[in-house]
Amino acid sequence: MSVIASPSGTTRMRAAARDLLTNPWGKARFLWVIGIGYVLWSLIPIVLAIIVSFNPGRSISAFQGFSWRWYFGDPSESVLHSPELRQSVVQSLKLAFGTVILAVPIGFAFAVGSARWRGRGSGSSDFILMFSFVTPELLIAVALFLLFANSFKFVGLGTPAQLLGMVVTSLAFVVIIIRARLLSLGRGYEEAAMDLGATPSQAVRRVLFPLLLPATLASAALIFASTLDDFVLANALSRDVSTETVAIKIWAARGSPAPVVNALGTLMLLISTIVIVVMIYAFRRLTRGETREQRGDLPLA
Repeated sequence: MSVIASPSGTTRMRAAARDLLTNPWGKARFLWVIGIGYVLWSLIPIVLAIIVSFNPGRSISAFQGFSWRWYFGDPSESVLHSPELRQSVVQSLKLAFGTVILAVPIGFAFAVGSARWRGRGSGSSDFILMFSFVTPELLIAVALFLLFANSFKFVGLGTPAQLLGMVVTSLAFVVIIIRARLLSLGRGYEEAAMDLGATPSQAVRRVLFPLLLPATLASAALIFASTLDDFVLANALSRDVSTETVAIKIWAARGSPAPVVNALGTLMLLISTIVIVVMIYAFRRLTRGETREQRGDLPLA
């Protein structure tokens, strides 16, 4: 028994097909496909790497069961008991937190100053900032290596050089995010505070800083996540084994990979995820009740 479609049903099907072909962006159909495909393409390798980190054997291709061997079970090769791997985790966290502590206050001051500066040279300062933002990181790493190895020998290679290099490349992120927040706020709050008797410094400290705190947290989370797994600068400015980060250890083990490398990467992923989740929670608490325009469309919104 065959079912014959009614003329009206056939017309609707043709109209739907024509709408899909002529307007693939309608109702975000195409965007959903691209978005889901991108998420799967990004997450599947990460999930596989995490699964392998719990492998009791040395195989990275066949899962043989569940074990904590490469985290703390093995008395000599696990992340907890290997001095080199433990040191790399400490070095990565030291650089990430140090970069946040140095770059965020400097970037905050630069963002507020450049946003309120309307004299000669203001455009040049913005250009210099954006120039450092678009310069390839490899070029910056080579330049800093030559600088610290030849001219600034009192700094030398190692942790101070790595920290200074990461601060240089991170400042632009802080300034851009905070400037976006400043643009959405305008100057009305500061002017109202000064009309009520506050000095310019008091207006910045008591009015502007609390309003910019969400953007400051957003920039701190972004810098922490980007510097935690930085390889180019960390490798170029490293002095010896004691200043090697997790990214360097993972790159060095590419010739003979083992599940301990996956365990090391999984641990850093967990740390960065916890920090970013805390920052997102704080950001949403601070911006509760604000619209996207008032927040300035920040990355963590």
